[in-house]
Amino acid sequence: MTLILDAGVLFAQANASDPEHERVASLLQAESGSLATSQFAFAEADYLILERLGVDAELAFLDDLAAGTFVAECLDREELSSARDLARRYRDLELGVADASLLVLAARYRTVRIATLDRTDFLAVRPLHGEALELLPE
Repeated sequence: MTLILDAGVLFAQANASDPEHERVASLLQAESGSLATSQFAFAEADYLILERLGVDAELAFLDDLAAGTFVAECLDREELSSARDLARRYRDLELGVADASLLVLAARYRTVRIATLDRTDFLAVRPLHGEALELLPE
């Protein structure tokens, strides 16, 4: 089953000095299913990695994408409408398109598994299918 990755998890994976790095790295290495993110979350993580860790870390991140370590998915127009609707529904959380797009991808992949370090927002939202999200790492 696919695991959906948010930008914070992607950043922690790239940053060996991040307090969550080991937990995130262990989770991703143990994962037997595919790893996916949206291009919105990918762009957010890429920006953070480049700004905070430098160009070498950012190029290594791009190498992971090119190697197929994870896939960065585009949303079609209908899915973008769903992401907009989620951002509107959860406007008090200031969910944003990056996080909303992950919920849309979870529905596309028929999974409720999201790897995130932002538990507050994701605990407050309902998935587009299923009863509740399974947030990892625990």
